[in-house]
Amino acid sequence: MISVSIDKSKLDIAFIHNFTKDIYWAAPRTMEEVQLCVDSSFCFGIYLNEEQIGFARVITDYVVFAYVMDVFIDEKHRGKGYASILIGAMMKEPALQQIKIWRLATTDAHFLYEKFGFKLLAHPEKLMEKVL
Repeated sequence: MISVSIDKSKLDIAFIHNFTKDIYWAAPRTMEEVQLCVDSSFCFGIYLNEEQIGFARVITDYVVFAYVMDVFIDEKHRGKGYASILIGAMMKEPALQQIKIWRLATTDAHFLYEKFGFKLLAHPEKLMEKVL
C-alpha cells in the first residue's frame, strides 16, 4: 500500500541523506545539514508498506511563495507513478492552499511538474541568485 505523510517523525533521515549525498542538486550535504533542511521545511514522505521510498520538501511562507526541493523516488521504485502521487499530495495539502507562486528547478523532470501546472518562467530575466 502506498501512502504519503507530512509527519516528520516518520522520515528516515539516513535514507534521505544516503540518496541525496551523491545527487547533483543536493551534494554534498552532511547528515546534520539534511536534518536542518527537514526541520526548516514542510516535508512529505512517500511510503510503500510503511517503508520510505521517496521524499520532497517545500520552503514557504504559506501565503505568497513556495519553493519545491529535494523531490526523489528511490531508484528501485521509479516508473510506477509514485512521483506523481507525491507531487499530487503536495499540491493538495490543505496547509499549502493559499500559496500564490510556486517555483522549482529541474534539469530532467519537466514532464512531471507540467502535469501539475508548472511551466517555464515567463520572465526569467527578473530572477537573480547568489551562490556561495
